[in-house]
Amino acid sequence: MKKKELEIASCKRNPSDFLRKRDHLPEIIDNITNSINQNSRFNHIDYEPIPSRSAVIDIIFRLRDILFPGYFNKEKIDPINLKYYLGQAITNVFDLLSVQISYSIRHECFRYNLPCGSCDERGEGVAYDFIASLPEIKNILATDITAAYNGDPAAKSYDEIIFSYPGTFAITVYRIAHRLFELSVPLLPRIMTEYAHSITGIDIHPGAQIGESFVIDHGTGVVIGETSQIGKNVRIYQGVTLGALSLSKDKVEQMRGNKRHPTIEDDVVIYSGATILGGDTIIGARSVIGGNVWITKSIPPDTKVMIEIPQLVFS
Repeated sequence: MKKKELEIASCKRNPSDFLRKRDHLPEIIDNITNSINQNSRFNHIDYEPIPSRSAVIDIIFRLRDILFPGYFNKEKIDPINLKYYLGQAITNVFDLLSVQISYSIRHECFRYNLPCGSCDERGEGVAYDFIASLPEIKNILATDITAAYNGDPAAKSYDEIIFSYPGTFAITVYRIAHRLFELSVPLLPRIMTEYAHSITGIDIHPGAQIGESFVIDHGTGVVIGETSQIGKNVRIYQGVTLGALSLSKDKVEQMRGNKRHPTIEDDVVIYSGATILGGDTIIGARSVIGGNVWITKSIPPDTKVMIEIPQLVFS
C-alpha cells in the first residue's frame, strides 16, 4: 500500500468508537439537567419569557438613530421625510420597549414573589413616559457633544464626535439607561450600560447622576459607580475610577442602596489613572485632579491635586 493510502486509512474512524461515545450522552444530559434543577436561582427555565439581551441592544441602536437622525440610518433622511421617518421609528421602538419592560417587570414579580402589578399595562406606561423624555435626553446629549468639541482641539467637527468617539457612545447609552433606571425598570438599564462597557471599555452604572456637558476623553478603563454624583461641565480622562471602598461581607447588605461613590462638583477635570473612592468623598468645584492620584478624602473647591514629580533613575 502506498504512503498516501496508508495515511488515508489511518484517518478513518471506527464507527463503533463514535457510537460508544454517543451512548453516554444521555447520562451527561441527565447530570446537567439535575444541576440546573438544583441551582434554579442561576437559570430561567419557565413558561414566562425574560428580557432579551439582543432585543435590548437592538433598542439601543434604534434610539440612537432617533436621537441622532441622519447619522446612522441606512436610508436617507431629509426635511420632507423626517416626520414620516420619526413617526415610524418612534412607534416601532415604543412597541419593542414596551414588551421588554413588561418582561422585566414580570420576571421581577415571579422571581421575588411580588404581588401582580399589571405588567403589560405598566410596560406600556413606562415606555410612553420614556419616549416622552427623548427631547430632554437629546438636549442634554447636545451639551455633552458641544463640551467634547470645545475641549478637544483634535476634534474637527461635531460629526466626528458623534460618529466615532467612544465616550459619546457610552454617554448616549448611559443617558438612555439612566432614564429607564429613574423609571424603576429592572434589568434593562444594566444590560444597556454593560453592553456599552463591553465595546468601549467605559463602565457607567445607570444609577449614577451626571450633569450636562459631561465629557469622557479617550475613555478606556473609566469606571463610574452606581451612587456617583457628577455636576456640570466635568471632564474625565481614560482610566479614571469613581468607586466604592471595599466592604466586608457583613457590611455589603447594609450599604446596598446607600451612597458609596464620590461626588464630583461642577467644572472639575480628572486626569488619567486617578482613583477617587468613597461615598463621603467630595471633589470641590473647579478642582483639577492629576493623573494616577489616589483620593479617599474630600478636596475643597479650586484645588489642584497631583503626585510629586518622580525622580528618574538612569542606569
